[in-house]
Amino acid sequence: MEVMGISGLPGSGKSLVSEIAAKKGAAVVSMGDIIREEAKKRGESSKETATNLRKEHGKYIVAKLTIEKIKKMIEDKLATTIIVEGIRSPFEVNMFKENFDDFIILSIFANPAIRFKRLQQRNREDDSENYEDFLKRDQMELDFGIGTVISLSDKIIINEKDLESYEKEINEFLKENTTL
Repeated sequence: MEVMGISGLPGSGKSLVSEIAAKKGAAVVSMGDIIREEAKKRGESSKETATNLRKEHGKYIVAKLTIEKIKKMIEDKLATTIIVEGIRSPFEVNMFKENFDDFIILSIFANPAIRFKRLQQRNREDDSENYEDFLKRDQMELDFGIGTVISLSDKIIINEKDLESYEKEINEFLKENTTL
């Protein structure tokens, strides 16, 4: 069983890693989806829910919910490789490392201007429409500890070139670090 995490600020390109890994047979668990599902139940925005969950249940809550989901997937033998998308804090990394042997982190980096442009094109409900809000969201992510996660990653891919180059780097990483 392989469990690995993907981290990076919004718009960096995490979801493409997940898409490529899924096409190769990996199961993907998105921590952001877990927050979005909870936000829908609560009638809150994703940003509010991310903050409120951590206030109510501690820094580990999103990781705890994700780990529970992954352990159920392992128990049900749904996949041999599981990708955890959206790890944001060193606390979460520690929990994954405590629960899964050989857990590694891949972080994706892209500069703010590129990421903001991508978010505008993506136009997801929780994406920032103006640059000021975008920077506030980045700061919220940094406050969670994502900068530490990125700086201590096992591998960092810079996603500022063309799509073909980025896909090639993702495929090389998966070939070197998984059985996919």
